[in-house]
Amino acid sequence: MSGRQEGDGVNRREAVAAALQRLAPRLPDFEAESVLDRALASPGLRRAAPENAAWLALVAFARHAFTDYDDLLDEGYDRDSARHFVLDELNAVLTGWGARPIPEDQADSEEPDTR
Repeated sequence: MSGRQEGDGVNRREAVAAALQRLAPRLPDFEAESVLDRALASPGLRRAAPENAAWLALVAFARHAFTDYDDLLDEGYDRDSARHFVLDELNAVLTGWGARPIPEDQADSEEPDTR
């Protein structure tokens, strides 16, 4: 997968990495590698534009790694409720990386199944 070429001959991994750098310029390199791996491995993101794949993988990574989202799901909260409860925490992580925050009205539309 990492060798797949985009329409202009750019390697898919390089295109998604460049988009990720634009979206979250302060994202540490070791975190960027995890986000990039998620974007490239996700069946739901394989055909997404590099910018979309990078953004959706970034949000999914931050939500699962840096918030209580998974704990809330384990406690029986539905996905939309869990996303609502972690939105402030998620936005703090995203803005810390130089990314845009997610508006409240879009909190449940940001992540496909990327696991």
